[in-house]
Amino acid sequence: MLDSMANNEPDATLRKQLAAMISGGHAHITFEDVVRDFPRHRIGQRPPGIPHSAWELLEHLRIAQNDIVEFSRSGNYESPSWPEGYWPADTAPSDSADWDRSVQQYLDDRARLVEMLSDPAHDLHAEFPWGDGQTLLREALLVLDHNSYHLGQLMLVKKSWQD
Repeated sequence: MLDSMANNEPDATLRKQLAAMISGGHAHITFEDVVRDFPRHRIGQRPPGIPHSAWELLEHLRIAQNDIVEFSRSGNYESPSWPEGYWPADTAPSDSADWDRSVQQYLDDRARLVEMLSDPAHDLHAEFPWGDGQTLLREALLVLDHNSYHLGQLMLVKKSWQD
């Protein structure tokens, strides 16, 4: 959709840049690079001196990003309770398939956000009627900031398990 945007759309460049940055690969490692080849036998373990396991970080990333996307889409959405609703109850998933599902849900929500950002029908600057001043631009920047921080943590966990 980004390539087909009219040149006269005032935020076309901003939309392209936001979508590209959310997808990753600019100043930060990509989500795909972090989760690729993650040592599965370590996803539920906290490395020495690190407060979260890979599973906890992945789920936190997924839950928080989903919260932001759903909030941006609808005033009927209710956010999880803070802070416990944004972190998994356990340090490890019940099985390896949970990791795969969480990765896919993260990617699906990211794609939905990129789709919203790419659509000129979604005003980047208009305040959501259901919020208290939030805009799609603000929520996109929040995803960028939050995800880059926790992807760095997730990469640190991954590197700590590599011999």
